[in-house]
Amino acid sequence: MGFLDRDHSIAPPGFNRWLVPPAALAVHLCIGQAYATSVYKTALVKHFGASLTEVGVIFSIAIVMLGLSAAVMGTWVDTNGPRKAMFTAAMFWVGGFLIGSLGIFTRQLWLVYLGYGVVGGIGLGIGYISPVSTLIKWFPDRPGLATGMAIMGFGGGALIASPVSQALLKAYDPNSGAQGWVASGDAVGKLFLTLAAIYLVYMLFGAFTIRVPAEGWRPAGFDPAKVKAAKLVTTENVSAKNAIKTRQFWLVWVALFCNVTAGIGILEQAAPMIQDFFRQSDGKSLVTAAVAAGFVGLLSIGNMTGRFAWSATSDVTGRKRIYMMYLGVGAVLYIILALAGSTTTILYVALAFVIISFYGGGFATAPAYLRDLFGTFQVGAIHGRLLTAWSAAGVAGPLIVNSILDAQGKPGQLNAASYQPALLTMVALLVIGFIANLLVKPVDARFHESRPERHTSSMEA
Repeated sequence: MGFLDRDHSIAPPGFNRWLVPPAALAVHLCIGQAYATSVYKTALVKHFGASLTEVGVIFSIAIVMLGLSAAVMGTWVDTNGPRKAMFTAAMFWVGGFLIGSLGIFTRQLWLVYLGYGVVGGIGLGIGYISPVSTLIKWFPDRPGLATGMAIMGFGGGALIASPVSQALLKAYDPNSGAQGWVASGDAVGKLFLTLAAIYLVYMLFGAFTIRVPAEGWRPAGFDPAKVKAAKLVTTENVSAKNAIKTRQFWLVWVALFCNVTAGIGILEQAAPMIQDFFRQSDGKSLVTAAVAAGFVGLLSIGNMTGRFAWSATSDVTGRKRIYMMYLGVGAVLYIILALAGSTTTILYVALAFVIISFYGGGFATAPAYLRDLFGTFQVGAIHGRLLTAWSAAGVAGPLIVNSILDAQGKPGQLNAASYQPALLTMVALLVIGFIANLLVKPVDARFHESRPERHTSSMEA
């Protein structure tokens, strides 16, 4: 399959670099479906006769495999190019749905773990990092904007997948009009098959339209010397092997871990949390289930827009300063949420929206931060290793919040005060992340790659 090799995806002279982000976005919008698993979670609980925890493990496995596969396969992705990587991601992601559907039709939950969780999770990891280094090379003048455009798709994928999945479940289930309807397992299995077909088409579109810049290419009018003027931005390169030996990598790892853990603390509990915050003394909440569901959708918009807006802003402010905002201002907002969030729903929603925008922004800014510190040589591989922070946070965030809430009382009996210990714990984490980010300095020259100077020429973008 030589047509997938990097050499066959080199852009011709005069190629418009703005054709590259849609290819990357096509992949991220598909794998962003991972955030929409709650649409059929109750249906799977009923179908398998399992607990919420047992079904929730499917998502946890997928996120853990995302981080692990991104870390392990990062160097391979950089070496073989985005086309082969995106094609491979499509095969794993679609294969995960197919194996998962088989598990649903045969009532074998372990097959869903293997399919969507393990196989699909590998597709998630490879698909997430595959376009990153390519976009950074196409947009050396605006790396934050470039990565934000693609990674925005992962945050916004659920906005498309959720209503589409709901509509398909109703179409596939003849009992969808019944009161208190929960989709049948057969409907969910058919949904998996349909999503597999749709995502295969879109992800292959991305794989076959992606292009890499020719050796020595630069955007018209781009002067690397001006970029170098920023203290943390290097024109040198550091390999993935050496990057993980630097203090800078682990400081950014800690900063991302703390930011993601705090964000997941709200995301994982979003719907019940807003209802509990406005629960009256008689046990009833002023916030209905329908409004709570709408709030979850609003947070998805915050997650998506934060990935683009804050990452693009980092091109002006610098990556270190924008992370100071994510972590420092985020800590202040968490304190206000814990102490005064229950006063009005408007204040609560506004605080949560901004906090989640910081959560999304942290993801989208990370690749550009790594490019600043370590160069473009193996930034995809370095990014893959950094995403282990996401895997760790995906376990730590829900564990911290749920264990604290379990100690406060039973679901349906919690109120705003019950959440204060969990929210203040998140404040402590954000402060730790803030300090870690504050300690980031330029990478020592001993880690730089030794390579001969190459002749570079400018071409039109």
